Amino acid sequence: MDIFLTEEQKMIKNLTRKFAEEKIKPVRQKLDEEGRFPFELLKEMAKLDLFRIYIPEEYEGMGGGIFEMCLVVEEISRICGAVGVSYAACGLAAFPIIIAGNEEQKRKYLPKFANGAIGAFCLTEANAGSDASNVETVAIRDGDYYILNGTKQFITNGSVADIYVVVASTDKKKGARGLSCFIVEKDTPGLSFGKEENKMGIRASKTTEVIFTDCKVPKENLLGKEGMGFIITMRTFDKTRPGVGAQAVGIAQGALEEAVNYAKQRKQFGQPIASFQGIQFMLAQMATKIEAARQLVYYAAKVCDSGAKNISALSSMAKLFASDVAMEVTTNAVQIFGGYGYMKDYPVEKMMRDAKITQIYEGTNQIQQQIIALELIKGTYQPTL
Repeated sequence: MDIFLTEEQKMIKNLTRKFAEEKIKPVRQKLDEEGRFPFELLKEMAKLDLFRIYIPEEYEGMGGGIFEMCLVVEEISRICGAVGVSYAACGLAAFPIIIAGNEEQKRKYLPKFANGAIGAFCLTEANAGSDASNVETVAIRDGDYYILNGTKQFITNGSVADIYVVVASTDKKKGARGLSCFIVEKDTPGLSFGKEENKMGIRASKTTEVIFTDCKVPKENLLGKEGMGFIITMRTFDKTRPGVGAQAVGIAQGALEEAVNYAKQRKQFGQPIASFQGIQFMLAQMATKIEAARQLVYYAAKVCDSGAKNISALSSMAKLFASDVAMEVTTNAVQIFGGYGYMKDYPVEKMMRDAKITQIYEGTNQIQQQIIALELIKGTYQPTL
């Protein structure tokens, strides 16, 4: 149902769905099996202006926001979660610049994102996952440059990005208050890549170590001021977590559609299994939870775009609920397929593998619950209707 969408938003949604069906669906299994990054698909998405939708108009964008990005992520992920996250991760790199960049930085980098530049956000390290304040990568000021040293881990688009936004410590004594954000361009001397992860799901996305060895970054590439890195990171996640929710909703929707079609075709005891009440009840629960997740994600995205200040809890709720729904729905889809669902000849096993990561990245669901609870305890979250 699209009664809440503008004509432009309907166009974005329909265009993306058509592209996903025609271009991604025929190759998704091969991309998954080979673990091949979808360069050509992303280039075609850029030609369709799908990279422009969340970039402000003054920087060659279409002036949309989180909501429009969620529409694209959902429709792409309905067919392939890996292509969905490869696209969404570019937004994760662009939003720190949108949020905290100065005018010069915005004019230099945001048009590149609008035209399809691949981005990567570099936060996670071996000892800094859920504890984002425990970053060990350091940035030391040296005249007109900062010298970065350290290793980032599990970075989506890590080895293929054109633009990196990197969180590093400029003052170890201050902990989280000593973190800063830097823009690092590809081919910068001292930037290299380590282990490429062999993942359970979203296998066509690239997840690698990003290594900084005396990496020389111009001081003009500092986002905001020294010590603002943690705040910029948290504000970015507040904006982008509904995007993870949209990915989860898309994966779940794709699995539901596959399960319904299979249940109508598969016969046991002389009749389609869709005629059995047990299967009907499973499908009904799956559809109901997906719709609830979609409405929460859409609402959270629109609140984010409204300029509201206290969005942390709502953003976390969208990510938490939608990703749990995706895991439940894809698992049930495999169950409906029975033994066939466990085989790679059918897409639901891939969807189940892809769904799992949505409960983990951009903050585990346990961290999301902690964020929500703290906002409730502090009294900073109130129902926004």
